[in-house]
Amino acid sequence: MITTEQLDDIVELSKEDRDFPREVIRRSGVNIHMCWHCKTCSGGCPFSGDMDYFPNQIIRLVQLGMKDEALESSTIWICVGCHTCSIQCPQAIDIPAIMDVLRQMAMAEGVKVAQPHILNFHKEVVNSIRRHGRTHKLEIMMRYKLSKKDWFADMDVGLKMMQKRKLDLMPSKVRAISDIRKMFHAEQEGANEG
Repeated sequence: MITTEQLDDIVELSKEDRDFPREVIRRSGVNIHMCWHCKTCSGGCPFSGDMDYFPNQIIRLVQLGMKDEALESSTIWICVGCHTCSIQCPQAIDIPAIMDVLRQMAMAEGVKVAQPHILNFHKEVVNSIRRHGRTHKLEIMMRYKLSKKDWFADMDVGLKMMQKRKLDLMPSKVRAISDIRKMFHAEQEGANEG
């Protein structure tokens, strides 16, 4: 794991690198320069042990304009947006908003996704909402397992969820499914124009 101090020693910025922090700030609405690098976010993150960079280090990469390193990191995909980091941050920095923007930028720029299975899972969740107006957990898990070709790894958890009625066999739909589909259609049209 690279330390924040080691990141500070690598400062040779191109114009594109200098524009990167500004673009992250603009798109996320978060002032990354408020970060003191106290590491409270990293200490509180329940997933930091699986990350290649701690959350505060991702902020530092952005501050230093190290776009490739930030967009290619597994951290931006491992973050689940639980806001544990933001709640504990003395500056109340919305770190999940930064991670969202970095994921969007990585996808838009065709960066190789460091955690492709996590991206596939996210896609299945969105597709479930598009189809049913809400998530159908059983379908999401089955489609995800099909894409991963890993059928039995979590079977015990799935059975427990079914026993507790957390996995419905049939999806429920919202009454105004047409409104949900309009949102997706409008979002797709916006993406095609941009």
